[in-house]
Amino acid sequence: MGALEEARELLREFPVVDGHNDLPWALREQVRYDLDALDIAGDQRDRLHTDLPRLRAGGVGAQYWSVYVPAEQPDPVAATLEQIDCVHRMLRRYPADLAPARAAADLETARAEGRIASLMGAEGGHSIANSLGTLRALYALGVRYMTLTHNSNVDWADSATDEPRAGGLTAFGREVVREMNRLGMLVDLSHVAATTMRDALDASAAPVIFSHSSSRAVCDHPRNIPDDVLERLPANGGVAMVTFVPKFVLQAAVDWTAAADDNLRAHGLHHLDTGPEAMRLHRAFEERHPRPVATVSTVADHLDHMREVAGIDHLGIGGDYDGTAFTPDGLDDVSGYPNLLAELLDRGWSRTDLAKLTWRNAVRVLGAAEDVARDLQTARGPSLATIEELDGTPGGS
Repeated sequence: MGALEEARELLREFPVVDGHNDLPWALREQVRYDLDALDIAGDQRDRLHTDLPRLRAGGVGAQYWSVYVPAEQPDPVAATLEQIDCVHRMLRRYPADLAPARAAADLETARAEGRIASLMGAEGGHSIANSLGTLRALYALGVRYMTLTHNSNVDWADSATDEPRAGGLTAFGREVVREMNRLGMLVDLSHVAATTMRDALDASAAPVIFSHSSSRAVCDHPRNIPDDVLERLPANGGVAMVTFVPKFVLQAAVDWTAAADDNLRAHGLHHLDTGPEAMRLHRAFEERHPRPVATVSTVADHLDHMREVAGIDHLGIGGDYDGTAFTPDGLDDVSGYPNLLAELLDRGWSRTDLAKLTWRNAVRVLGAAEDVARDLQTARGPSLATIEELDGTPGGS
């Protein structure tokens, strides 16, 4: 049996739990959530990284759908609710393929039924507008992780890609982590500053996740995880889910992306814009300056290092499909996961190792968060703290 065939066979038993996919935002941007206009039951490779046939081909058994909204979005709470509504509508439209999931047991049930367990993650603390009541409402609607920041700071936590302000987490930020623990909502440390990562590990009574982050020692980008943080995952019980985004995994792509972003800004566009004009400018820039191409091997290099530092029990996968303009060769869309497993098999990873990477670690960490929440809920009720009480004026120290 060749490595690729062995990878596909393994995925039939232990499918991928992917930590982050931005399909709901792509549906918003392309068709304003009109699921008739962009039907993922069919092949949408000309428009999306994700559709149901390719999820099946890629061996995906559970997906955290990101309910992301930009930090600068007017009324981010309402926009997040629209994203959640999109996921709920997807689940109602495709019940033979997508199974609603809110707990670790739901993932196992979906696997037994041959359906793709569907969870949600809110990408950025701006989605709760400094309100613990809003946090609880998102949890009640099915959100099972929250990334503490996106690309910009929030009033109570520093982002990896903004100027430091809080020095990590503020007192209110620590209370957000405590309330997430009490609910059973996973604390996601992708996108946050290293200081925030360390503060959250200090504050959290439950395992944390990195829903889509790679190794900073392998590729020096602030979105990646420093080794000292990876070293803390065994004691915490958390999981770091490697991402595939070339500008986070390949150093040459980091440098190229900085130049391409400068090119967009020179034309008056935001560096994260993926609209038609931005993509036209990207293509023209790439014709003049060929883009460095990441590969399956590039991602495997990160996993090899992360395994050495954190251990096999603390790794997972978070591709970030439909949230990135470019993907590695061999990981072009959600059908590519078998290629990564085949590369790891060729590098000597065992079937037991790969079962942990794809399925077991992610299921375990969600179950552990639920266990912590049950204990905490017997000890205390919902937090009524406000940012004004704990931090003073929002945005202050």
